Order: sequence, then structure tokens, then C-alpha cells
Amino acid sequence: MKKWSFYLVVIGIISFIVFQVGNKTIVADSDQDLLTLVSVLQDEHILINEWSLYSRQIVENVESDQIISDLKAQLAGWSWSESKEGDQQTVTATAASSNYHEKIKIVMNQPQTHIMYEVKGQKWDEQSEAFITKEWQEQLLTIFDGQASTFSCIKGEFGDKMDEALPVFMNELLEAFDAEEIEALDEENFLSTSAYSPLFTGSISEDHDMNLQLGLRKPDGMGGNTTLVVGTPIITIEY
Repeated sequence: MKKWSFYLVVIGIISFIVFQVGNKTIVADSDQDLLTLVSVLQDEHILINEWSLYSRQIVENVESDQIISDLKAQLAGWSWSESKEGDQQTVTATAASSNYHEKIKIVMNQPQTHIMYEVKGQKWDEQSEAFITKEWQEQLLTIFDGQASTFSCIKGEFGDKMDEALPVFMNELLEAFDAEEIEALDEENFLSTSAYSPLFTGSISEDHDMNLQLGLRKPDGMGGNTTLVVGTPIITIEY
């Protein structure tokens, strides 16, 4: 029960931070951020089994119906659905390929409209890299009016350092990212660190010089792999 309570607290904190910094522009080239994460993890021989890019923008006093109509015309092959709860209307669109899944979510609660675009993949290969370096950029121009805030995240695992203490391996990762630790949370079989790395030009906000989060979790009991989640400027997927 304690473990699930901790999960919920972590997810709640992440959601709060994401919405607080949602309309602060991330200056970094976000496709390059993800490629940098991939490169460092591959150099550390960590198996990548999930990656994601999450972009969002808040616009005010806009014709939401026109935005949706334009997107439906340009993304004709997508699946669309709508829901309404009180004064809030939500439109969701999805598309999937063999390597990744895309989702657009538009939440309308006047005067604000939240536009979110997420792409997730279960493996990293040449097709994934080609999508990120070209098609993803084109999708951003289609979906958003202006520059959106983007968060890059990767989940991976490794099994060759099971006897190594998590703080030791975390220090190795921070060194690989040329990162300086800002704060950390250390619990049994779990370690989370917030840091700053010059490899990523963005930051969580103008007041917080932090642009990298890492989480390490060892399995309970014997056997199994250690899980790693890393994100810039913050982690946006459950861990």
C-alpha cells in the first residue's frame, strides 16, 4: 500500500510541474535532446524499451472549433473522439504505426485551450530516429501555432550491474551526462535525482536551473533487471 501511495505522489508531482511550466518555452531543440539521451544510454549499454516526446501549448481566446477542423483536414487518417464534462470539452486523436503511437489531446475550457501532442515508441531503431528527425518536426508545425514546450523521456533497463549500489551507478550516469546533482530522493531499491546538464540547453523554468531527471529502481527480491527512467527537463512517464 505504501508503494502505491508513493507512486501516486510521484505522478501527482510530475503532473503539477508539467502544468506549471506548460507555457514556458523550452529553448532546446527537443529532437536533439532525445537523440542525446539515446546516445548516452547506448554508450552505457542500457537497453531502451520505451521513449516518448510530449509537447504542449496553452492558447487563449482562440476559435477551438476551427483548430480542430483544420487538424482533421490535415490528419485525415487519424481516429478522432470527443467527450464533455461540464464546461470542459476534450477532443482526442490517435494514430499508430509499427514503431510508435501518436496522440493529440485538445482540452477546451474557455478562455484557455490546452493542446497536447505525444508520441511513444517501444523500441529505438533507425525508423524511430528517422521519424524524430523529420516527421516529428513537421507534425509540430501542423499541430501548434508557435513553439510548444517539449519533454523528452526514455525508459530502459540493465542487468549487468545488479550488485552495484544504486548511488554508485547514479553517479556514473551523472558523469556520463556531465551533470551536477541538485537534489535526490533515496529509498529502498529506488533512487531519483534532479540535475543540471550542459548537454541540454533548456531548463524547467527561469527560476530553476534544472533540466534533467533520472530514476533508478531495483526489483524486489532476487533476479530481474534494474529499471532506469531519464527525462529532460523532467520525467513525464510513470516510474
